[in-house]
Amino acid sequence: MRISDGRKLVTLVYGKPCAVHVDPIEKKPMFHFLPGSGSFSIATAGCNLHCKYCQNWDISQSNAEDTSNADVPPEKAVALARRYDCASIAYTYSEPIVFYEYVHDTAALAKSRGIKNIMVTAGFINEKPLRQLCKVIDGANVDLKGFTEDFYRDVCSGRLDVVLRTLEVMAEEGVMTEITNLIVPTLNDDPEMIRRMCRWIAEALGPDVPMHFSRFHPMYHLKGLHPTPPDTLRGAAAIALDEGLRYVYVGNLPGTEWENTTCPGCREVLIRRRGYRVLELNMDDGHCKFCGETIRGVWSIRRSESEVP
Repeated sequence: MRISDGRKLVTLVYGKPCAVHVDPIEKKPMFHFLPGSGSFSIATAGCNLHCKYCQNWDISQSNAEDTSNADVPPEKAVALARRYDCASIAYTYSEPIVFYEYVHDTAALAKSRGIKNIMVTAGFINEKPLRQLCKVIDGANVDLKGFTEDFYRDVCSGRLDVVLRTLEVMAEEGVMTEITNLIVPTLNDDPEMIRRMCRWIAEALGPDVPMHFSRFHPMYHLKGLHPTPPDTLRGAAAIALDEGLRYVYVGNLPGTEWENTTCPGCREVLIRRRGYRVLELNMDDGHCKFCGETIRGVWSIRRSESEVP
């Protein structure tokens, strides 16, 4: 994604997204961030990891010159988000960290125009540039791929410790963070590993971090594996609840109660979903309509007391 001009590395993808869509925010997935709203979603080619099961490998593992790219500089991205009535811009699909400058400049401009910014990322980034980016990012879904260094090294070409530090920094900087764990059969589906991961989240980040377990479908270099059994996903969700996490979801398995947001106080359904659609919303200014419990998330366009970092 970069070349040397003789003095420094220069990005090849600034303002050149290969994917431009309007998505429901629930697709990211972000379940505690402006539910039911649209998010203007952009991505360039490239990634700094090489996951063997990547779901978007055709763009994440491509060079900048190998994709069909649009001309969407920051000003145009913000204008398009407004035109399509999007409450946020999402930097997603591939890895926003590899188009860092484009993300930063677009997010800063969007923020000045009252549009929120979210990043869907694997979180493999150094701390200093991450803290700079957190100044203009409102929310993030971080893909916590597993909970052993061996898995990160052998399957993703990354490091677990870096991603865990990213999650800690985002919490320190007040970014509304949700976590996704894609469960790959035989590779990261060990119940004890899932338990250790959920315990770390509860202790290091707090019990109110939304946790999404997502179903794997055979893809890229792992086409020989089977999809994640539904019972494995339900078992992981049960472990997360047992370890004290209060908002637990299961993705890529539509039509279950695990799509809904339930009040941890009175257990009433606050947000009822089907797929990416919000069917019912029982909240009032960031609180449960039934018992008044404060629900962590970003629930209004303007920053207010209903946003609980």
